[in-house]
Amino acid sequence: MQFLLALIVVGPLIGAVAALLPAPPGLRGKSPDQAVLRHGVTVTGAILVAAIVLALGFDHDHPSRIQATTDVSWIAALDIRIHLGIDGISLPLLVLTALLTFLCALYSYFKQPKGASPKAFVALLLLLESGTLATFAVLDLILFFLAFEMVLIPMYFLIARWGGSEGVTGGRQAAAWKFILYTLLGSVVMLLGLLLIGLRAGTFDMVALATDNGRGLSTSVQVIAVLTIGLGLAVKTPMWPLHSWLPDAHTAAPTVGSVLLAGVLLKMGTYGFVRIVLPIAPDGMRTFAPYLAAFAVVGIIYGSLACLALAKQGAGGDLKRLIAYSSVGHMGFVLLGIATMTPNGVNGALFANIAHGLITGLLFFLVGAVKDRYGTADLDTLAGATGAALYGRAPRLGGLLAFAVVASLGLPGLAGFWGEMLAMFGAFDPADGLSRPAFLTFMVIAGLGTLLTAAYLLIVVRRVCMGVKPQEASHLADVQTYEFAAWTPLVALTVLAGLWPAVLLGLTDPAVQQLLAGGKS
Repeated sequence: MQFLLALIVVGPLIGAVAALLPAPPGLRGKSPDQAVLRHGVTVTGAILVAAIVLALGFDHDHPSRIQATTDVSWIAALDIRIHLGIDGISLPLLVLTALLTFLCALYSYFKQPKGASPKAFVALLLLLESGTLATFAVLDLILFFLAFEMVLIPMYFLIARWGGSEGVTGGRQAAAWKFILYTLLGSVVMLLGLLLIGLRAGTFDMVALATDNGRGLSTSVQVIAVLTIGLGLAVKTPMWPLHSWLPDAHTAAPTVGSVLLAGVLLKMGTYGFVRIVLPIAPDGMRTFAPYLAAFAVVGIIYGSLACLALAKQGAGGDLKRLIAYSSVGHMGFVLLGIATMTPNGVNGALFANIAHGLITGLLFFLVGAVKDRYGTADLDTLAGATGAALYGRAPRLGGLLAFAVVASLGLPGLAGFWGEMLAMFGAFDPADGLSRPAFLTFMVIAGLGTLLTAAYLLIVVRRVCMGVKPQEASHLADVQTYEFAAWTPLVALTVLAGLWPAVLLGLTDPAVQQLLAGGKS
């Protein structure tokens, strides 16, 4: 187990270096480009298999216990350690990251992104995977920060070199710069908070700090730490009003970049709230929880209204941009669940994290496929007289898009339902010390957000999928075999998590209970 977790974290990094080397003569295939893309599929596939084996070997009877641990001194003078481990909170995110990266590599093998060298593309994809996996596996504050930062450069280049510029003011370079400047500024502020905690508590070990549950930190230190760390995490989440980098980044990113950005990178911010802020600085979190919840519900309403405006006829809305704004709303439910500081709310947040990764990853795959076929993601063009009419022209693609949309709006029986419901349950009865009338108000506003979400998503289905197929319309390719291979796991897991939520909640609940109790079972 220890070896597997270390392999999962370091393996993609080794694979990234190997991708830049010449392929051995017997493995070149038809071209060097094909060889390096196949290398990406092989490495990400091996990491996914290792993650599944790790999940199968995980002690499901004790998901609150840190397992597969490695703890080695790295910088003795600062007591910084290479400390790895997983529990019921981090394991689902680890497997989700490995799955989405493999599906992106598989998709890219058959649908090579237009841009610079495939060698660089595969190396950056693997570097991004390594940083994301490390973020969910490390248990040292400084290592967490380094892993958190490690993903910025590869995502910047994926947007800047392989992205498109349709619908983005200033083009893909501007979107990439906006992404990295926002996230870097947030990270600098976050580092100050992490250093404050480590130096005041005398350790950077996240397990020891969580067990101490803030008893070694004064209330003022906790308040400052939550403010600084929370700002950095809120940018990555993204929380309104720190979200403005997200729509441009998603619109400009290539399909696989959008899938990974929505599917796993946004989860790094909310994971940081659960793993670091909640257990290590509970008094500081209690001070800011009402404000976090308020920003969360504003984000839910704002994201929905922005999507309604983009979906309106004549607005010239971009479908990728609309899905990006929908993420602001969906992540608002995650933040609301965390802000309640209750087992129901935090479990809902973690469930919504996974559900959003599955559903929005699928949505970006599908929107990318629509854009490939039509050359545009402009809603007015797709809904025009000679527009998409997917039910008539590509019924399987239209059916999959409709499925992803109803999953995203939280239809009971699919994964999107449980996380949002549990987050609102948490708001109905928040933790001691939090104002129940305020959180009841937040719950009602969030409930209104679910109605607005259903409204704009159903408008998208009506405009893109429905309509009469024009007689003069050219032939349109329906879902290809490689697309089925890349999308089917996401569809299956969305249904599985919706029908059997205990698969996830059985892992997260004991770990959350222990986390909120200060490391006590």
